[in-house]
Amino acid sequence: MNIVLLSAVFLPMLGGAVSYLIGRKSKTVRDYAVWAFAAAEFAIAVFLTAAAYEGSNASASIAEICGMGLSFKLDGFRALYVLISSFMWLAASIFSKEYLHEERNRNRYYFFWMVTLGATAGVLLSADLYTTFIFFEMMSFTSFVWVIQEEKKESIHAGNLYLGIAVISGLTMLMGVFMLYHEIGTLTMSEISAGIAAKKALSAVAGTEMALEARLFTSGCLMLVGFGAKAGIFLLHVWLPKAHTSAPAPASAILSGVLTKMGIFGILVLTGTMFRGSEAWGMLLLVFGMLTMLVGAFLALFSTHFKRTLACSSISQMGFILVGISMFALLKSNTLAINGALLHMLNHSLIKLVLFLVAGVIFMKMESLDLNEIRGYGRNKPLLHLAFGIGAFSIAGIPLGSGYVSKTLLHESLVEYLEEILGSANYGFVKTMEILFLVAGGMTLAYMLKLYIAVFWERGTAEKKPSCKPVTLSVILVPAAILLVLGLLPNLLMDAIAKFGVLTEAVPTGEHHGAVNYFAWANLKGAAISVSIGLILYFGLVRLLLMKKEGKQKVYVNRLPEWFDLEKTVYQPVFLRFLPFVCAFFSRVLDKFIDAVALVLRKTVLGPRKYHKAGIGTSILYALGAFFDGITALLNHTVFRRHPIEASFVKLIAISREEMGATFQLVARGVSFGLLMFCIGLLITLIYLVH
Repeated sequence: MNIVLLSAVFLPMLGGAVSYLIGRKSKTVRDYAVWAFAAAEFAIAVFLTAAAYEGSNASASIAEICGMGLSFKLDGFRALYVLISSFMWLAASIFSKEYLHEERNRNRYYFFWMVTLGATAGVLLSADLYTTFIFFEMMSFTSFVWVIQEEKKESIHAGNLYLGIAVISGLTMLMGVFMLYHEIGTLTMSEISAGIAAKKALSAVAGTEMALEARLFTSGCLMLVGFGAKAGIFLLHVWLPKAHTSAPAPASAILSGVLTKMGIFGILVLTGTMFRGSEAWGMLLLVFGMLTMLVGAFLALFSTHFKRTLACSSISQMGFILVGISMFALLKSNTLAINGALLHMLNHSLIKLVLFLVAGVIFMKMESLDLNEIRGYGRNKPLLHLAFGIGAFSIAGIPLGSGYVSKTLLHESLVEYLEEILGSANYGFVKTMEILFLVAGGMTLAYMLKLYIAVFWERGTAEKKPSCKPVTLSVILVPAAILLVLGLLPNLLMDAIAKFGVLTEAVPTGEHHGAVNYFAWANLKGAAISVSIGLILYFGLVRLLLMKKEGKQKVYVNRLPEWFDLEKTVYQPVFLRFLPFVCAFFSRVLDKFIDAVALVLRKTVLGPRKYHKAGIGTSILYALGAFFDGITALLNHTVFRRHPIEASFVKLIAISREEMGATFQLVARGVSFGLLMFCIGLLITLIYLVH
């Protein structure tokens, strides 16, 4: 079993290297090799899922790698999401063959494609946060290549933004990991809760419990920045619309359906191991979850680009999941919340696989994803119509769709928390959050209706374009069929998946609820409210305000103001102008200060010495100066009698020697000072590491 665990991580990386070498000889064989390695990973995932279902808690480790070693663990959630990820990778790999048929740099793309699959498995199977960090950063750097695949100006900009946020958030996360390790002495997920409890017991005796809580919360927030950036939560979401729009459609499907979930995985682990029952943490996640949900839906509602709308939708759906995780932290009986979060992760992954691959089909045939240019493409294409309809139906939370089940659980967890805090000061705030949850659900229906009607019902020249090949279409229909079955059999399938998928060690749950009647009126009422809001927004906002008449036809327009783009209005001014100005200002001040100190030292301690005979140096230099002085005296009595030479070579040699010595001393002092500072910094670092 240990070998199988390690194979799940490293076999795809080997596959990337082998596929790259094959691709230098044959592109066709390379494509099939990628399929074979992706299928092998899926087979391993099936085996691991079966083992976890039978109760296996296998583990594996590689000592002394990256300093602290790498460790891996198998349980329900890990196995489930490795299975989902490998399935999506296999489907997207098959789709990539037709989609990338005429693209450049396919060898490079497939190499990093497979390496990222291995890194993703490494994140999911990691048993400690250090291993999580290693593979998380690897995943960020390798997936960056997908974003810049087309090497256009927009792609390079999106890639730079993606990489910049990944690097900054990764370093922030590493700082939080080190802080946690410093406090409790372990990063193993199954030991963190016990380590914190032991540390709190000691701090209670010493009377420093509040300080410990503050340090742990700071550590958690630093790691939240790292994980939240990948999940695309509000304020760190700006990379997502640009990266998804620029990347190839199969890469967008993985970025949205899998890589964002790696961030959610980290937040889930933090919540379950460090902040179970923490009101401050739960409220923090609830606020950011709501903001993420609403901002993403708002951006999607105004977008007129097919893939950008789906990307903004992903931001919004991460907000829904984050709300579930916040309720997981706050509720005493938290099964509704954690099951809703896990099932919505599953649903969103499969839904975005379907929707982004549909976008890929449209782009292959139309070379555009502007709604005004692709309108009507889906007419007379019943299978593509069916697949997109199932995905849109599910994500909108309409009853009988799989998304309805997970959103119902998330909404009911909010209602349950309201019952727990009835009469408290937070009741009004959380009640507002519940209303906004239903509004965000309505916004989801509105923007999905916008895409659905534009592409599959409205008339346009695009409807005459052909569809994709049968093999490519099949990888869209299979996940769509899975979504349909899950939605029709929620108690039989989705409840069982949720029960299996709970992280048994890293995320302990409370009391379990009985079977949920998803089609009871109490649950249908929330969906009915969201659907009503969605229809009002579509017909009252999209059709009236977000379209305008041009000739005989109404066209979609983006009325979103430019200042709503956080990257342009906030991040670019701060990071490209304000911070460089501040750093340059303080650098100049420091430079002037050092110059002033040097001047004072030159005037005092290091000031020039008075000339004296001993300063001439060796007797040879003195004799040389006296010799030239003798020649000068002879010339002054003969040739230069009218204009005698007044310089003394003895003094000139002495002064030159003094100046050269002073210069050498200054250089030596500068080098010595730099080496001294380096040694002091190195010593401090070593003391910190040893401590």
